[in-house]
Amino acid sequence: MKRPVALWMVILVLSILVFFFLNLLLGSVTIPASSVWDILLGGDGDKTVWRNIVLKSRLPQAVTALVAGAGLSVAGLQMQTVFRNPLAGPSVLGVSSGASLGVAFVVLLSGRLGGVALSRLGYMGEFAMTMAAIVGALAIMALIVYVAQKVRGNVTLLIIGVMIGYVATAIIGVLKFFSAEEDVRAYVVWGLGSFARVSGGQVATFAVIMAVLLPLSMLLVKTLNLLLLGDGYARNLGLNIRRARLWVIICAGVLVAIVTAYCGPISFLGLAVPHLCRAMFRTSDHRILMPASLLAGSSLALLCNLIARLPGFEGALPVNSVTALIGAPVVAMVLFRRRKEETGE
Repeated sequence: MKRPVALWMVILVLSILVFFFLNLLLGSVTIPASSVWDILLGGDGDKTVWRNIVLKSRLPQAVTALVAGAGLSVAGLQMQTVFRNPLAGPSVLGVSSGASLGVAFVVLLSGRLGGVALSRLGYMGEFAMTMAAIVGALAIMALIVYVAQKVRGNVTLLIIGVMIGYVATAIIGVLKFFSAEEDVRAYVVWGLGSFARVSGGQVATFAVIMAVLLPLSMLLVKTLNLLLLGDGYARNLGLNIRRARLWVIICAGVLVAIVTAYCGPISFLGLAVPHLCRAMFRTSDHRILMPASLLAGSSLALLCNLIARLPGFEGALPVNSVTALIGAPVVAMVLFRRRKEETGE
């Protein structure tokens, strides 16, 4: 039985608004809600320090979590559909590993070859890491696209993607072994994932890029629904299976590449949110699941970011730790519940 779609969509939108405001309100520094609201409306606020905290730290972080969560969740839904695998996630084709490899080359070799650790270069170092992640992710993306044109089966392509991830991990391990301790530490910190890394003009660039990519991904809704019918039915309805699979992989891969480049590898959101939306709406129709995953992903990312920097913590917890703690039980609960409904027990 389908759930009332409009009601659940409204609930998701309201949860985003609530979590977004809580991200601006809560943190290591207590700021009254009235002052936060006044700052958002353009007022000077009661203190200059509060204004700087809200506008230069918490607001960019909240916007980044909002956009990144949406991108990863949509990419995860696309991957699970095209591979017909409930465990497929945004990083299944090795795109995240490619981004990590690009950053590893720049970070781990900078101190060895250039004599200056990239972590000491401040903004220039952050920019170099972002560009390296984009180049690495898109390089693996190009390789996957080439392989997808040569390989027919989804399972074969999935295995090749996993193997690419293992190779990238092995190369990163070798680079770590021969790198300076300071460079290794900088790479490990990047690998923990963070919504706080994006700041200043990077936030606007990141938001604009995702604002273009996410609506474009919605154009694949009909294609994804046809892929659910199986290759035979989809082909009879006029769908070019190989081309459709290629476009879905490109769309999901680019979304993952951009998010990973700006935020680092964020785990579990892309895997957990599609399952959560299927359980909420009890449908496989991507006309509902795509916007639902976008909204639910933004809401869950904001919640994880809020938990990661609750009052009392010095700095912020790694986002990946929080997403795994929330995402793993969600996936397990949804799968057990679905199994119970299927067996009627």
